[in-house]
Amino acid sequence: MWTRVSDIDRMFNAMDLFRSNLDRMFTDDDRFFGEDFGWRVVNGAPRTNLYDSGDKLQVIAEVPGMSKEDLKVRIQGNYLELSGTRSLDAPGGYKAHRVERNMTEFTRSFTLPSEVNADKIEALLRDGLLTLVLPKIEAARPKQISIK
Repeated sequence: MWTRVSDIDRMFNAMDLFRSNLDRMFTDDDRFFGEDFGWRVVNGAPRTNLYDSGDKLQVIAEVPGMSKEDLKVRIQGNYLELSGTRSLDAPGGYKAHRVERNMTEFTRSFTLPSEVNADKIEALLRDGLLTLVLPKIEAARPKQISIK
């Protein structure tokens, strides 16, 4: 049992110090990962979004500077794999003074929320975005049940 206000004040000061140390630790940690708090994709792998419309899935991946010959898309059941290679793009006869876009290879794999019809997949590469439209198999599509 506390008998003095100074004991309570000392406890709150210790809690404030602990909280500020935690805040500083997480702020310093976030600096290494950027603004997305540790969820950033590393090694040149593309950032990817996955959307579900009920009948189909849509995957959009950022692949700037890559052509369709540089990319490979594989699907098996509900397992999707994206891979690609970006080579150095220095013009012939030039000497590089700064290289920030390195040669890179990546492979990303995803477990999709449902199986898709591999024969009806559409892939489009435009403006550095790879868009895949993946129609779900009939058994995975939502069905409306009428009540009698």
